Amino acid sequence: MNRRLFLKNSTYSTILLTSGSLVGLANPLIADVTKLTILHTNDVHSRIDPFPMDGSKSEGRGGVAKRASLIKQIRSSENNVLLLDAGDIFQGTPYFNFFHGEIEMKLMSEMGYDAATIGNHDFDGGMDGLIKSLDNANFPLLVTNYDFENTEMKDKTLPYKIFKKGGLKIGVFGVGIELNGLVPKSLYKETIYSDPIAAAEKYGAILKNEEKCDYIICLSHLGYKYNEDKISDRVLAKETSYIDLIIGGHTHTFLSEPERTLNKINKPILINQVGWAGMVLGRLDIYFEKNKKGRCDTCKNIVI
Repeated sequence: MNRRLFLKNSTYSTILLTSGSLVGLANPLIADVTKLTILHTNDVHSRIDPFPMDGSKSEGRGGVAKRASLIKQIRSSENNVLLLDAGDIFQGTPYFNFFHGEIEMKLMSEMGYDAATIGNHDFDGGMDGLIKSLDNANFPLLVTNYDFENTEMKDKTLPYKIFKKGGLKIGVFGVGIELNGLVPKSLYKETIYSDPIAAAEKYGAILKNEEKCDYIICLSHLGYKYNEDKISDRVLAKETSYIDLIIGGHTHTFLSEPERTLNKINKPILINQVGWAGMVLGRLDIYFEKNKKGRCDTCKNIVI
């Protein structure tokens, strides 16, 4: 099948990837098409309020109130919505210094986040602080390559979760960055890090072959790309076989549109990341044909 790219510029960029007939896929009102809307953030770093009006390039941007209003507006017009975060929820403003993650988790719960993964700064309050913050979260933390067996975080995370939306099964799992050398040992204690590529292949296969998921999302806090030899989202995409979408974090990369590449078995995969501080809300609208094979992927990274 041919894949065609349509670009449209307005207050955000829009990407439209089509498989098969544009008419048959792009119209969500057609009975045999199911639309899934994926909203996402990363590296919000305790940015509860908008940036101050101080003349900086970020002045007035971001803030939980505007994000919450936008999410509510989208949910009111869409039937099947997932809201996800790719880590580094904590650290960056006095809200974290004083409340140690309580405010962030409460607000994310109020906004209806479905899942998040763990970033390196989410350990900044130590294991006890992370556990305590989870008392205020009504969504799971997903990570496949951190073994918390010998820590207080044992049984506090899930490797993956499956969401059922409009008759579809959406599998979501998480991978985290190497903590050694990045986070003080005293904060992550006996957490054991393992290869995220191997973990992604293992759980991707489970979600695809055993759980029969129609779409697989990886929440990654590995970073978009590096000059040195280091595992990134780009590397993860090319070295794995089952992921449809990587929602990334860590490098604070503002992508105006998702990167489109091929995975290990030459199937298309998307990578997206929306900077930091909650200044952009990622949005991808995925259209599934009745047979769940054809898709039309539309990205609207919305400036807040």
